Amino acid sequence: MRIFVTGASGHIGSAVIPELLGAGHGVVGYARSDEAAAVITAAGAEVQRGSLDDLDALRAATEASDGVIHLAFRHDAMRAGDFVGAAESDSVAINAMIETLAGTNKPLVISSGTLSLAFLQLGRTGVETDVVESGPRIDAENAVIASAERGVRSSVIRLTPTVHSSLDHHGFVPGLIAIAREKGFAAYVGEGTNHWPAVHTLDAAHLYRLAVESAPAGTRLHAVGDEGVPFRAIAEAIGRNLNLPVVSIPADEADAYFTYLSLFVQLDNPTSSAATQQLMSWTPARPGLLDDLDEGHYFTV
Repeated sequence: MRIFVTGASGHIGSAVIPELLGAGHGVVGYARSDEAAAVITAAGAEVQRGSLDDLDALRAATEASDGVIHLAFRHDAMRAGDFVGAAESDSVAINAMIETLAGTNKPLVISSGTLSLAFLQLGRTGVETDVVESGPRIDAENAVIASAERGVRSSVIRLTPTVHSSLDHHGFVPGLIAIAREKGFAAYVGEGTNHWPAVHTLDAAHLYRLAVESAPAGTRLHAVGDEGVPFRAIAEAIGRNLNLPVVSIPADEADAYFTYLSLFVQLDNPTSSAATQQLMSWTPARPGLLDDLDEGHYFTV
């Protein structure tokens, strides 16, 4: 297959490209800059120049492919506080791809997040059949699932808040480490018993390949290795590796300490991938989050 990959030069894209090439697929990576194009070329993939706002280029690359893996997102806007604007841009791009793929039965795989389930306050471990009705980025997820009725072999991979590995340089874990370094201690809120699921980047990349190859139309998949790591254990691993104290802080101090991450650090998000593993014959095989933190690569300056 000739697979068009957006976000190909990013964290997950840098693992997806070799995963696809190793399975014999051709890869066309979408690049908005010379730097991104160089990364994609070095990985052995072709380059298509354009941005998420360049809908003509996006449609042309989609039409010329045998399938699409959509990894790009305006993370810069999200970190600047404009998550809604970033999600709206993403929805426009995704809808353009859906329109292009309608009636072809070609695969479209997009990314979403397990954290959306935390806002449902399920009181149990989240599963693939749990659905959020609407919201930023959730609307795009639901549109992709609905596109199965329009002849698109669509699937959504819900990623955990921590997709971890030596390839992760800008995610939640590096953010928590940077905050701990700045503040002089690693923190958790209250008892720190809320759970974050996690997955290794290479395990997630493998699931993306399986999804573009064979996921049934209208499928939600969970890229989850660890179902739920207590947030206190994450803080303790960071403190241990930085040789810093680990401190419980009250909820009213979370904004001051965690800044842009404060919305997420108290969420309880235990999530299962049992159905995904059975459906896709996918088994997470790489180190879990705490073991990966203790390998030390996150803390090399």
